[in-house]
Amino acid sequence: MDSILIVLIIIIATILTRSLPFIIFNPKRPAPKFLLYLGKVLPMAVVGMLIVYCLKAIDLSHSPFGFNEIIALLCVVFLQCVFKMSILSIVVGTILYMFLVQTDWLSKFFF
Repeated sequence: MDSILIVLIIIIATILTRSLPFIIFNPKRPAPKFLLYLGKVLPMAVVGMLIVYCLKAIDLSHSPFGFNEIIALLCVVFLQCVFKMSILSIVVGTILYMFLVQTDWLSKFFF
């Protein structure tokens, strides 16, 4: 019974958070300029924070000296600049990074 109640509360909260902006800001009452500004700048700010968060734990004193992360980051930047497809950049960058980390391929060059 408790789990059904929890699921119902989650459903109601999801519906409210998804529909409230459309109810509050309708064509008769447009969104304030500040909210429109936040809608433009926050996505890139979040991406910047994610990059800093992902790169903060790089150990430059041990092999492979952060090259796994740098190569994967450069791959993502290159793919995004060339193809402008976020999903392609994310998937290929993740696969490349996991390959480099799991195989420890770059450490063979730094002994």
